[in-house]
Amino acid sequence: MPSAKSLKEKSPESKTKATMEEVMHEFKNHELKSGPGGKAGAVKSRKQAIAIGLSEARKAGGAVKANPADSGRKSSGKRARGASA
Repeated sequence: MPSAKSLKEKSPESKTKATMEEVMHEFKNHELKSGPGGKAGAVKSRKQAIAIGLSEARKAGGAVKANPADSGRKSSGKRARGASA
């Protein structure tokens, strides 16, 4: 992750971009680890790498928008279709 000193001087958008660039670089070079302390092993999924990058960007104070695909999901299953229980 980029150093805290360099992130303080940047805007939220550039913090997000810098963090994502670093995470994707680690992913491409097989250096990105999952889990606490990297004990779960190397990340193999591109989607998982993106999720880790967005999470780190949020922690660093970056401006990260919510996933638009998740915004419309309020209920699921039979309740959403109107079936009686």
